[in-house]
Amino acid sequence: MLGDIDSVTSESASRSWWDTEADAYQAEHGAFLGNAIPGGDFVWGPERLREEDAGLLGDVASRDVLEIGCGAAPCARWLLARGARPVGLDVSVGMLAHAVSAMAADERPVPLILAGAEHLPFADASFDLACSAFGAVPFVADSARLMAEVSRVLRPGGRWVFATNHPMRWMFLDDPGPEGLQVALSYFDRTPYSEADADGNVTYVEHHRTMGDRVREIVAAGLVLEDVVEPEWPDDLDAEWGQWSPLRGAFFPGTAIFVCRKPE
Repeated sequence: MLGDIDSVTSESASRSWWDTEADAYQAEHGAFLGNAIPGGDFVWGPERLREEDAGLLGDVASRDVLEIGCGAAPCARWLLARGARPVGLDVSVGMLAHAVSAMAADERPVPLILAGAEHLPFADASFDLACSAFGAVPFVADSARLMAEVSRVLRPGGRWVFATNHPMRWMFLDDPGPEGLQVALSYFDRTPYSEADADGNVTYVEHHRTMGDRVREIVAAGLVLEDVVEPEWPDDLDAEWGQWSPLRGAFFPGTAIFVCRKPE
């Protein structure tokens, strides 16, 4: 753990970490995320909730959609296959390289943008929808600015749906087994989790926000919070994903999906 970490340091660490870990991450999780499926797949999180079933974005056909933190872009590819006009944005060229490879078998590619999420390189009112499945939100230092940026690029009536670590998970050890059921940190401690190299350079960072923090960020950005979805762990899912596991999923949520709308 280090002290407060600013936006520049946080973005640099995320870019470097995801560039370095892109191959290993995709080798471990790519199949679950649907990278190899023609036209991709849209999975909201480790609980395997799919947009195909949840319909949190509504009708996507003929809609301009921005995916923030798209990684290898299986979600953006899924949107394209259903008639949307998606754009994928990610801070990591390593992850976007996997997106390019995955799209080789698709009929059409998704446009990809290399950029951070706190300064979206788009004009006002450019998109009908914006989404993020565990991309960007927990990794940026100023997530309130991210919310404001999303609101800016959305058209009136547009929807913003994002999945991230459930805020209560911050209290527990990152362990999929019994030790992961122990409270280890204060829910109210917003000190970022970080890792550093031998020279003290930050190499990985995640930022914690409480549920109230998230609501206030959304409201301050001029958005309306319509729902918070807390997916339950499926009975037939026995795979572990990092700290997510059937054991922990039986007791408390691992994912929070915030469904927001920009007023007309």
